[in-house]
Order: sequence, then C-alpha cells, then structure tokens
Amino acid sequence: MLNVFTLVNGRLFQEEIDSLEDLARFKPIWVDMEDPTPEERRWVRQHFGLSIPEDAMDDDIEESARFFEEDNGELHVRSDFLIADEDDPRHVRVAFILNDRNAELRSHGVLFSIHDEDVPVFRLLRLRARRMPGLIDDAKDVLLSLYDADAEYCADTIEEIYEDLERISAKVLSGHVTDDIAGEVLAAIARHEDMSGRIRRNMMDTRRAVSFLMRSRMLSAEQFEDARQILRDLDSLDSHTAFLFEKINFLMDATIGFININQNKIIKIFSVASVALLPPTLIASIYGMNFEYMPELSQKWGYPAALLLMVASAVGPMLYFRKRGWLK
Repeated sequence: MLNVFTLVNGRLFQEEIDSLEDLARFKPIWVDMEDPTPEERRWVRQHFGLSIPEDAMDDDIEESARFFEEDNGELHVRSDFLIADEDDPRHVRVAFILNDRNAELRSHGVLFSIHDEDVPVFRLLRLRARRMPGLIDDAKDVLLSLYDADAEYCADTIEEIYEDLERISAKVLSGHVTDDIAGEVLAAIARHEDMSGRIRRNMMDTRRAVSFLMRSRMLSAEQFEDARQILRDLDSLDSHTAFLFEKINFLMDATIGFININQNKIIKIFSVASVALLPPTLIASIYGMNFEYMPELSQKWGYPAALLLMVASAVGPMLYFRKRGWLK
C-alpha cells in the first residue's frame, strides 16, 4: 500500500496512490509504504529517484548500521515501533529515508517510510495532524512527531498496565487466592512483564534515533528543542517502568506465597490424618495378633467393643486438633 501525505494550510492530508500518474499529481512531504509491492517501489524510484535498499527491512542488520547519512544527503534511520497487542505484542521495523537536501523534492524535503504492517503510532500521528493545524511544517517535523507519538504511545501502554495491575493487586491482596486465581494472576503478570520489557526496549531505540537526529545537524533550533523534549519525556518514563517491574515482582512473590500456603494446607491435612489414625492402627494391630485365645472372641461384645475403641481413639485426637485450630 502506498500513501502520500501533503501539507495544506498546516494540516496533513492523506492520499492513497494506485498508479504512477496519481503519484505525479501530488507534492508530498511524507511517502508511506506499507508492505510495498515491486510495482510501487518502481513508482517511487521513477518519480523521486529514490532507490530503496534491499536490506531496509532486515531484522538482523547490525545495530551500528541502523543510522547513517549518504553522500547525497539522504538520512537513513531504522527504528522499531511497539505494537501493544495483548495477544501478540511485538515490534515492527520501520525504515526511514529523509531526503532534505535534494532540490527536486522541494525545499522542505520528503520523508519516506517503509514497513511491513500498520503501526499504531502512524495512525496516532495522522489523527493528531488532522486535528491540530500547524503541528507539522516539513518532513523533519513528521519524523520528530512520529517519535513524539511513539513516546506518548508508550506512556498510554504503561498507564493501561498500571490499571490492570491494580485489578490484579485487588485479587492477590484479598486473601482468598485459589490455585485457579493464582494461575490467572501469574499469566497476567507474565504478560505485563513481557510488555514492560518491550516498552523499555522501544524507548531505548527511540532515544537512540532522536539522539542521532540531533547529532546530524539537520534540525532547526525549534526542532532541536522539540527533540530534547522528546528525550526528556522518555527519561520521565524510565522511573515508571522501573516501578512496574518492582510491582510485578511483588505480585509475583505474593502469588507464589499464596500457592505455597495452599500446598501447605494440603500437606497439613495429610499430616493430621496420619497422626489421628495412628491409635486405631495400633489397636487393630494388637487385636490382629496371633493370640492362643483371641480376646474379641472370648466375649460377646468383643468385636463391637474393639471397633468402638478404634473410633474413639481416632475421634479424640481430631477433637484436640480442632480445639487447637489445626484443622482450619
């Protein structure tokens, strides 16, 4: 899918391109390619003179080669953006090519983005740019706004984790944690721990990309200050992610503690039952010995008396254990 974004009266407008002729009708500041076909790549190459590297979307590229500047002034940035899907959280690799020094692409330049699937941060930027005129002035503003929206997306995801952990805390601290509830809690905690780790990785990647833009000396004074504000926003999220890890560890320890308590209750039942059944076992073993004359046969009520004695020897310890509270 090939989409171009033009700037009209300070607002960003999106146009979907179906042919090379459609592409020639617009003068965009942002060209977004989502899982582009070979034909769409050819349109971009013919119209803009841009050759997309074959390894633009490779995941195994060296980290040190993800940010570089070509001799012709093209700025290449490869960033990972978070998709906070509850069922399948993941990162999506996005390759940016910022051509800001080619006169054929207008004075403000053009930002090209290539990715395999839709990214929530891109949708968030499109929504904000339509509702907030003056947010974007050139291609560099688009790239900085994407990273700003990425920081906001991470903050929203952290807030959702906070709310879910509050509900989990209410379950754990209620004091009635069954094995089923404990299993649900552990599964939810594991998901949040994985999501928190992905958020921290995404923040680190965004911080590196923004720092590279600041070192490239392509930003204006105002854009440079915007980049510094993005870094401050990312730094402010570090303490929240650290607190989330601490809270997750606490809930994990508390849940495992309740699981151990439940297991100890089961072991206690078997221990109490084994102790309570020792006297009846002793009596049965005595009466089962090979006497010359069996005592229970020499009396009329021998068997009933033996059975009554065995029951009484079992009930007595159970009443004692109940009085001491060991059966609760």
